[in-house]
Amino acid sequence: MSATGTTAFEQFPVRVFGGPTALFEYGGLRFLTDPTFDAPGDYPARGGSFLVKTAPAAGTPADLGDVDVVLLSHDEHADNLDTSGRALLADIPLTLTTPGGGERLGGGARGLADWESVELDRPGDGTVTVTAVPGIHGPGPREEVEPITGQVVGFVLTGEGLPTVYVSGDNASLDAVKEIAARFAPVDTAILFAGAPRFPVLFDGEPLVLSSAQAAEATEILGARRVVPVHYDSWAHFTEGRDQLVAAFTAAGLADRLDLGGRPDLGGRD
Repeated sequence: MSATGTTAFEQFPVRVFGGPTALFEYGGLRFLTDPTFDAPGDYPARGGSFLVKTAPAAGTPADLGDVDVVLLSHDEHADNLDTSGRALLADIPLTLTTPGGGERLGGGARGLADWESVELDRPGDGTVTVTAVPGIHGPGPREEVEPITGQVVGFVLTGEGLPTVYVSGDNASLDAVKEIAARFAPVDTAILFAGAPRFPVLFDGEPLVLSSAQAAEATEILGARRVVPVHYDSWAHFTEGRDQLVAAFTAAGLADRLDLGGRPDLGGRD
């Protein structure tokens, strides 16, 4: 149970579109994670390779309604920000992302360093605080990973009378999760990027983002009451999907915290 006496599943809906893209309303503001709405196909990646998208999004940008803030874990990979996602940013007042991404994107994009916070006015009264938190896009220390896969950032959302929300971004580091938990646990809702994406030529094929077992471990570290997983379907390099997530959370005794469906009832703002 949360501090307000309702279960985490009842606190606020999350609509998952596939890949890393989810929409949720929090404190009267509407947040979108890593927008990806392009069609299935091959998308250029570093070194002349391609990322293969295997399924369309479960909706279009027109289905989003008003969006106040994009929480963009990074801008350098097509499976986190694609062509239609970039076009969408022009119509959204604020995009929070990595320091490098803020420079590259310009416009309404703002880069945040680790532990840097921004206060957002809520409709009516009060504020939502968004704090940038560490993420490492691959196994190993940041100084070895970032030159290969680039910067990533996660986010923690807090506000008076509101549940604590963690959006992991493309993080593979449980040590980073422990740092975040030390400041913010317990977390009411964790939107965890999972899928164990792998490339044989990178880091000996180790996951670049949390595996299913690591997502379950992160849940325990955070004391998360609800986990909405994203970033585990729709791309060929995601090696673990729904079945592996269910198995890992069940084995850890955490199946009741896993919210795989998200919520379909997030249309435009009332």
